[in-house]
Amino acid sequence: MTRAAVTATRRQSRARARFRLVTTREHAAPASRTSNRRLVLWLLGCTTVLTLTGLVMVLSASSVSAFVTYGSSFVFFQRQSVYALVGIAGLVAAARTPYAAWQRVAAPLYVGSLVLLVLVLHPAAGHEAGGSARWIEFGPVMIQPSEVAKLAVVTLCATVLAKKWKKLGEPSHLLLPLLPTTGLVCVLVMLQPDLGTTVVIAGAVFVLVFAAGVRLRYLFMGALVGGLLGFVLIMSADYRRARFFSFLNPWADPQNTGYQLIQSLIALGSGGWTGVGIGASRQKWMYVPNSHTDFIFSILGEELGLLGEIAVLLLFAGLLFAGIRIAFRAPDVFGRLLATGVVAWLGLQTVVNLGAVTGLLPVTGVPLPFVSFGGSSLVVSLTAVGILVSIARAGSGGRDSRTRVGRDGERRRAR
Repeated sequence: MTRAAVTATRRQSRARARFRLVTTREHAAPASRTSNRRLVLWLLGCTTVLTLTGLVMVLSASSVSAFVTYGSSFVFFQRQSVYALVGIAGLVAAARTPYAAWQRVAAPLYVGSLVLLVLVLHPAAGHEAGGSARWIEFGPVMIQPSEVAKLAVVTLCATVLAKKWKKLGEPSHLLLPLLPTTGLVCVLVMLQPDLGTTVVIAGAVFVLVFAAGVRLRYLFMGALVGGLLGFVLIMSADYRRARFFSFLNPWADPQNTGYQLIQSLIALGSGGWTGVGIGASRQKWMYVPNSHTDFIFSILGEELGLLGEIAVLLLFAGLLFAGIRIAFRAPDVFGRLLATGVVAWLGLQTVVNLGAVTGLLPVTGVPLPFVSFGGSSLVVSLTAVGILVSIARAGSGGRDSRTRVGRDGERRRAR
């Protein structure tokens, strides 16, 4: 083959390559938009099924205690239904609002959550139950400020990290203002006291900092200090220390500190493969404390069996997977970090609750998202899903930004 023929062949190859590149770029955006729509549908589908499952299980798990206390088995179900409607309204509003607006409201939302966290500690405003002051009464409505604080902290930290994106390699820019703002919320939540929510908030911030690409040695130091503080907090209170040791061996004190976990395990084991049937639980007859709130998964396992438990776990896995994909496809740094914070918060709360119910973690007062009874938790969690939907709708063309963000984070860790 002559030199001219070789040159012509190379030119044709380059032309075909350019054509394929242009064609790929022209079709990339529609494919991404289609994929994002599928993610949104998957996210909303999992959320809807989990919320409906929660309504059914709240009705079943609370029927006995509600009848004994209020004379009607439908009290908690009716309240949860109203909370679900309010939460759906919050989801729709958040989905239709550009997620960048959360940057502007991050500081006011954080300040408002601080005010509520301080008010709940005042005897005249806070409502105490189970030894903890976690709720504020506004007529017939009960608000749990710590649930609002989760969204406020995630939003504020995502805003700060996005603004300091190029300076996160410097410890001063990393610690200020993240450490005092997060620490203040954690201290106020611990004063209620509520160690479980404190762990969820601190863990979500840790995941956010990791996603921002902070150096691994700083993350290791933070995890070490946080673990030591957590151990000190556990040992500093008699009831927390008792819960910790009962988690290690609940049968050492089956009528006292280990009672709740043992009854939970009995409920889970009684369900077998297919369960005893919806409404037929025996453990909800005042055997499992908090059967419609923190330990609702025990009653779910008894009535729906192992297959029902696996189905619920798959729904949570699907929701978190969709959230992670939305975070990867976010069009900018703030969107990526905000989605990551929401996914970390919902995922950690799910793990902490299920760990306590199954005996893999110490018992904590953390509700199961979308399933447990609780108005503040349901409304805020559904609103958080709406934020993910908003990010997904805006993230159709965010592939180049996504790649740059990921590479910057890896370079920052390498340094």
